[in-house]
Amino acid sequence: MRNLLGAIRKDYGKKLASLHAWNGWIVVVLSLTGLVLLAGFWRGVLGEGRVWIKWLHIAVGLVSIVPVVYYLFLAGKHWKQLKGKPWQRFNVLVVLALLTGWFVSGVVLWQYKAAGPALSNSALLIHDLLTWFGLPYIIYHAVTRTKWLKEPHRRTVEYVRKKEELHPAAGAQPLYTRRAFIRWMVGAGLAVTLGPSFLKWLGGIIGGAVGSAPTMDELVRNDANKLIPAPEPLPASLPPAGGGAKGYFRVYTVTKIPAFTNENWSFTIDGLVDRKLQWDWTQFVELKRKVQVSDFHCITGWSVYNNTWEGIPLRELLEQAGVQPNAKTVKLYSGDGVYTDSLTLEQAHMEDVMVAVMHDGKPIPSDLGGPVRLIVPQMYAYKSVKWLNRIELIEDDHTGYWELRGYSKDAWI
Repeated sequence: MRNLLGAIRKDYGKKLASLHAWNGWIVVVLSLTGLVLLAGFWRGVLGEGRVWIKWLHIAVGLVSIVPVVYYLFLAGKHWKQLKGKPWQRFNVLVVLALLTGWFVSGVVLWQYKAAGPALSNSALLIHDLLTWFGLPYIIYHAVTRTKWLKEPHRRTVEYVRKKEELHPAAGAQPLYTRRAFIRWMVGAGLAVTLGPSFLKWLGGIIGGAVGSAPTMDELVRNDANKLIPAPEPLPASLPPAGGGAKGYFRVYTVTKIPAFTNENWSFTIDGLVDRKLQWDWTQFVELKRKVQVSDFHCITGWSVYNNTWEGIPLRELLEQAGVQPNAKTVKLYSGDGVYTDSLTLEQAHMEDVMVAVMHDGKPIPSDLGGPVRLIVPQMYAYKSVKWLNRIELIEDDHTGYWELRGYSKDAWI
């Protein structure tokens, strides 16, 4: 073991440089793949490729702990070298904390089923915080410590000192060095590219963290749907029986968010049924509704708790239509014209599967899948089809949009 440690510590300067390079590449890959996974635009463009990017992100994330562990063998000598340099010691601690925090929270998100919704929700918040604050720091750290900036003969300030020694009358030192210029440019670039997204994200966190209504109120105010009359909430919806949702929804979509009016909206149940049913909006809001309180879990790791949903249990709609004996699958269509998913008949008859029209006593806004969306509390949210406008009973199995792209049909929480 002593010989092994001696070999590892030998030429530790070159090893530290190599570690820095590997860390740089790891952060680059994680940053690019993470931003792709976060951005809704890429969901529709990449299709199945997004699942591969997700697994690449997970694999590289797991590998990211290797340079940290390797550094620990070199840390003793490196720490002694940094004696009297508190800023550099602080920098090392920050980078190690960021890498370790990303790794631990990432593992929890990777193993979200074992971790459970509450722990996954916290891990996602930590992962996001580390990304928004840590990624700019890591980029700054990497750029300002690249080899060409660390070579004394190429630093502007060193060059100016030598020039002044040879030519005292050459003039005053410039206001900023090349290193300072790079730092300012990196900082400005990060502010421009990450700033607006971070502020939007932070606003959602603040609104959701205190459990207040402004975030939902804003979504309702900006609802693109123009359907009248608005559904009247039942007494159990307003005030919400669940006390108000805890958390905040992240808006994911594979297409542009659709908008509906009384003229272009309808709801249909057809296929292998005894009676094809179809309603326009005025008729649909007159259907007898019920209220339920349930949690909402996304497969990406976040959850919203204590949602008060109001709508029609799916099993009651199926009973009205009359399911024929050869029907095996309930195929669900989104009003975006692209997204589909399915439930087995047994799953569709669960008591808490609801065709919802209201959330916490208010119409479901377009960004959250309104005017009508499916709610399947015991499964991850990709089963809870947004903008639901058609239910078809079919004999064969159906593979939904995300299942075609690698998601499991077993979406149980």
